[in-house]
Amino acid sequence: MKPACCFIAFLLSMSVFAQKIPLVYDKENTGAKYPLPVLPALKDLPVVEPLPDPFMFSNSTKRSTLFKDWEKRRNEIRAEIEHYEIGIKPPKPQNITADYADSNLTVTITENGKSMKIVAKIVLPSNGKGPFPAVIGMNRPNGSLPADIFTSRDIAMISFRHNDVTINSNAQTTDPYYTLYPDLNPDNTGQYSAWAWGVSRIIDGIELLKDKLPIDVKHLAVTGCSYAGKMVLIAGAFDERIALTIAQESGGGGATAWRVSETLGAVEKLGATSHQWFKEDMFDFANNNVSRLPHDHHELMAMVAPRALLVTGNTDYMWLANPSNYIASKATEEVYKQFGIGDRFGYYIDGNHGHCQIPESQKPAIVAFVDKFLLEKNVNTNVSTAPYPEIDYRRWTNWWGTAKAVFPPEPPSKKIWVEAECGIVGDEWLIETDTEASGKYVVSKQGMDGTKGVPK
Repeated sequence: MKPACCFIAFLLSMSVFAQKIPLVYDKENTGAKYPLPVLPALKDLPVVEPLPDPFMFSNSTKRSTLFKDWEKRRNEIRAEIEHYEIGIKPPKPQNITADYADSNLTVTITENGKSMKIVAKIVLPSNGKGPFPAVIGMNRPNGSLPADIFTSRDIAMISFRHNDVTINSNAQTTDPYYTLYPDLNPDNTGQYSAWAWGVSRIIDGIELLKDKLPIDVKHLAVTGCSYAGKMVLIAGAFDERIALTIAQESGGGGATAWRVSETLGAVEKLGATSHQWFKEDMFDFANNNVSRLPHDHHELMAMVAPRALLVTGNTDYMWLANPSNYIASKATEEVYKQFGIGDRFGYYIDGNHGHCQIPESQKPAIVAFVDKFLLEKNVNTNVSTAPYPEIDYRRWTNWWGTAKAVFPPEPPSKKIWVEAECGIVGDEWLIETDTEASGKYVVSKQGMDGTKGVPK
């Protein structure tokens, strides 16, 4: 009986510990008080081929899995992502005002003698007086999620029009954001930093109008899909006032790991994504240099912790790098589980639906996260769906805690010889011969990236 009692006591203590960990914060960045870590140049960074250890402090072999140290560690990850990927996200401006009229929230920001406005349409529930939980959708009030998920639950919907900040894929120094901050430009500051800043300014506006606008600032969510899925993931990671982040089919630069994607072929990799979205010198880490990046996107996702995060994928679209999404999600899950809050993170990767569409099979997972983290309902949010039982995700994380950033030995395997009739000799294919090759042929199945167009 004694071991059983001890086990029950342990579970109870873990439950109490989890309850003490906040679900959301009232500050944009709780770690702002910590000094920035040393941020070496690419040539001075060590090679780390597996996924970096999220618990290991920057430029150190010291690590901590204690939640009390996470505030400092996540601020280091934040600094690395700013420095190496997206550029600086400026803090809250000193001069900011807000107004609400005709269902529009207008936030006016003044810096360096220049002003800009962000206008967000707000759809308030027709029932009750509030304050209402709210979702900030990229480009439209509900993002790419079905609006009824929110309207049926009396959740307000807010639209973030990112072109108010900088125009997607056509960034210019004359865009409002870059005009406001003349030291920032599309080369040293990517659009994802600018857009995350814009989402934070909408939250500032809601806070400024708390006596006029019936929005519950303790229950805010962000959602978006594809390039907007990356947008919300970065916004959610970089603003701790966001209680729930739902990043839908975000692809490379979102809920996938750059290192893993580099092994997958024709997917959105670090060297094959928009130069407008990220700072220009991020692309120095393309190809073989990706292993010198001191972080990866399992750590971007982990930055959301201890707040709630749900990511989705779509196996019908190869370029989304869904296996990378899965491996990065499993790595992120380790962080949440370490803190005893595994129910605050979930992933749902499936197929048989269009890009940015929500199939009925996926909807219950989204509803569960909305119910639990916006409405405080006691529902099950243990969501972990992916069609990859054959993938050994642990080989990317096995080294954590050992200070030796190496992959485990490969299991014994058989050689397979492939003649790439349409392959281009170069980085992906090299000319080789082997006397053991049989000379027999196989026909690959036609599919998304299959043999259509291959010479017969």
